[in-house]
Amino acid sequence: MPNITNFINGQFIGTSNTENLDVISPHNEQIIAELCISNKEDIDICVNHAKNAFKLWSKIDVKKRIKYLIKLNQIINDHKEELVGRIVLEHGKNKAEALGEVEKGIEQLEYAISMPTIIRGKILEVATNVKCQVENEPIGVIVSIVPFNFPFMVPMWTIPIAIATGNCIIVKPSEKVPLTMNKFAEFIKLSGLPDGVFQIINGTANTVTCLCNHVDIKGVTFVGSTKVAKIVHQLCNNQSIPKRVSCMGGAKNYLVAMPDCDIDKTVNDIIISFSGCTGQRCMAASVLVIVGNQDILLQRLIKLVSLLEKGYEKGQIGPVIDKASVQRILNYINFSEKTNSKILVDGRKWMKNKPGYWIGPTIILHNNKGDPALNDEIFGPVLSILRVNTKEEAIEMENNNPYGNAACIYTNKGKNAEWFKKKFSAGMIGINIGVPVPQTPFSFGGINASRYSTHDITGEGCINFMINKKKTTTRW
Repeated sequence: MPNITNFINGQFIGTSNTENLDVISPHNEQIIAELCISNKEDIDICVNHAKNAFKLWSKIDVKKRIKYLIKLNQIINDHKEELVGRIVLEHGKNKAEALGEVEKGIEQLEYAISMPTIIRGKILEVATNVKCQVENEPIGVIVSIVPFNFPFMVPMWTIPIAIATGNCIIVKPSEKVPLTMNKFAEFIKLSGLPDGVFQIINGTANTVTCLCNHVDIKGVTFVGSTKVAKIVHQLCNNQSIPKRVSCMGGAKNYLVAMPDCDIDKTVNDIIISFSGCTGQRCMAASVLVIVGNQDILLQRLIKLVSLLEKGYEKGQIGPVIDKASVQRILNYINFSEKTNSKILVDGRKWMKNKPGYWIGPTIILHNNKGDPALNDEIFGPVLSILRVNTKEEAIEMENNNPYGNAACIYTNKGKNAEWFKKKFSAGMIGINIGVPVPQTPFSFGGINASRYSTHDITGEGCINFMINKKKTTTRW
């Protein structure tokens, strides 16, 4: 059984802390690794190495920094299947979803490789003999705290850009899925990247707190639940010199189906949107609001979802991450049933398939707008449906939820699309696209309770997070 250690200053190093955490595969509940839990001493050593590395790394020309990323890109492409295997093993995604995650991570790396043209400064003559110049400089040591649901893609939102812009980065993976980043560290080593530029610190909530409070860390990015996003944001700001912080929180994404929507395309997209990655993604569809009497759409949705199977091949649904997740999802389904909501597709039958953390795609038709399943982030393969008479009722529902990550309208009429686009209270809008993830170079990020920062987490937003702009005005 492998022992997953920290990656500090180019070496896989254990911790003086005797505490270890079991890493459990959601497929069969078997222990697949033991994870070291870092203490303050480990974190201090790691940050000190990053500080020392930054002194040299920040002075290296961006084109030279990019050479390491080009090598890293080659290595990752040569070892895609190893990453896919680890994601499937420790997370539970099917193989197609895991491969898609790896390829999305590679896209972020390729974007960072174009950094010499993106982050170049500019100089302008603004008056006679007066010039203004803007230079982009790295901010220092960055910490990236990443979630369990995308063990490769989400870290790759920040790692390549941090490296390309001259920063040093410390990644704190989710303790539930540390194997993927552990393998990535091997690739980093093979790329020849100088020691200390990229490091991994493993641990739990105490580790996060220690990292956020560390005086020598200049920036913190976080992706996870709104509850923890609030805590991280507060920790980073309640300091004598507040850190730069970007926190992506939870979501409750609404899909609205108008009577004029294309039924086949809408149904197929809804299924992908709410059941893909077993619903364990912040972009997952959570609530479907059906405007008007659309029995054909509803019946087709029920029929096709009922045919979904558990497994690891394309189109199949994997397990959720752990036992606690199963119980949380189950509680929402049971409560809805007790409050006279109708369970149209019941995923609880999958729980009989032991071992493993299995709960199948579930559709709930609600009668009460106050049902918790309609309002809370469930983070599982559960689709709540509410039927309304007008588009005004639909938008009221979406606007009243505290989150603001994503929303989608299904319609064949441009005027409907424009109306909802203007009125949705969300940072990412889909028109006939249920998972409206902006493609690079556009930035990923919601609004309201889905984001606690002024910066988005990818693309241009991430670049702006990673740099300071030095402005010089000169007269000769």
